[in-house]
Amino acid sequence: MAVVKVIEVMSSSKVSWEDATKQAIERASKSLKNIRSAWVQDQSVTIEKGKVKEYRITLKLSFELQ
Repeated sequence: MAVVKVIEVMSSSKVSWEDATKQAIERASKSLKNIRSAWVQDQSVTIEKGKVKEYRITLKLSFELQ
């Protein structure tokens, strides 16, 4: 039987929400093993002078405990 833990991480990107998601997963995989899935829980942006400055996401990651 597998035991899976879920954690919440936040990430940002100046490019897109997709890039913020990719960066979060790549960074988390440096210290977490057996990442099984990711769920984007929330998306937001920061605005400066009427333009999008930064894309932000809150991501839930699940990984199998050993």
